[in-house]
Amino acid sequence: MKKYPKQLNIRIFGKVQGVWFRKSVKEQALRIGITGIVMNEPDGSVFIVAKGTEAQLDEFISYCSKGPELAEVKNIHIEEEEVKSFDGFQIIRD
Repeated sequence: MKKYPKQLNIRIFGKVQGVWFRKSVKEQALRIGITGIVMNEPDGSVFIVAKGTEAQLDEFISYCSKGPELAEVKNIHIEEEEVKSFDGFQIIRD
């Protein structure tokens, strides 16, 4: 398993806005050691850029596939991208 960081673009579809999804994702990211950003999209989805080791990202994706109690995750789209530098994990607001 890779120990060096990789970066993923993750888009979560379903009932994921207005249910504390971004806040809970940030809490999980900080707990796991993931850096990146999370933001709501105009189409009702949530977009995440997450950077970490493969093991960290696997754990993070596992959480994102369920989300917080009020969320209803219908689909997740994941793409790997070039690793960039992030300072912590931030919620981006419009």
